[in-house]
Amino acid sequence: GLAAAIEVAAESIDMELRGARFVVQGFGSVGKHVAHFLAEKGAVLIGASDSEGAVANEDGLDVGQLIALKESGRPLRDHHGGRQLDRDAIIGIPCDIWIPAARPDVINSGNVARVQTRMVAQGANIPCTADAEAQLARRNTLVLPDFIANAGGVICAAVEYHGGTQAAAFAAIEEKIRANTGAVLKVVRETGALPRAAALQLAKVRVEKAMQTRRWDHPV
Repeated sequence: GLAAAIEVAAESIDMELRGARFVVQGFGSVGKHVAHFLAEKGAVLIGASDSEGAVANEDGLDVGQLIALKESGRPLRDHHGGRQLDRDAIIGIPCDIWIPAARPDVINSGNVARVQTRMVAQGANIPCTADAEAQLARRNTLVLPDFIANAGGVICAAVEYHGGTQAAAFAAIEEKIRANTGAVLKVVRETGALPRAAALQLAKVRVEKAMQTRRWDHPV
């Protein structure tokens, strides 16, 4: 889902995804999977971090090797295909797409000036403070809100709850996240609103519509 959101957003800012350089902060279940899907689309991973450190290589890191390393229970610092860095140094690596996929508030007013990217795609929940998002917008950096970009898990759970297969869940994730990302970015283009404000407004409209059409049975 996150990879699908990034692909739609890249088109909106005239970014060619093939060859785009990306960084992943937090190489866990979200981070390693988005790295895999983006690499399949031709993007180049140049930096990744976990709780113990970071590794970077401007010529590209081997995503398959990094995933195998993590799945064997070892930290990224054991990878010898790039420079070993402090965990927080991942914030300052220049790239096209920067993906926070670990913990909240990793980008804030104290470090947002170090972020050098065209797009921040939020794979974690609330990884940027509101002030940091506003500062990034003023620098023409596109920020994809968390509840739009990383909603794949919620969609998957909903499909599986209703008896859907994994294939059906993946198809639903692709369709819904692409549509939602496109809808948010359309509002951003037309109104100049920040992406999070646009997303919240669309969500409010949909919730209100659902409340009007749903039948409620009240006890007498």
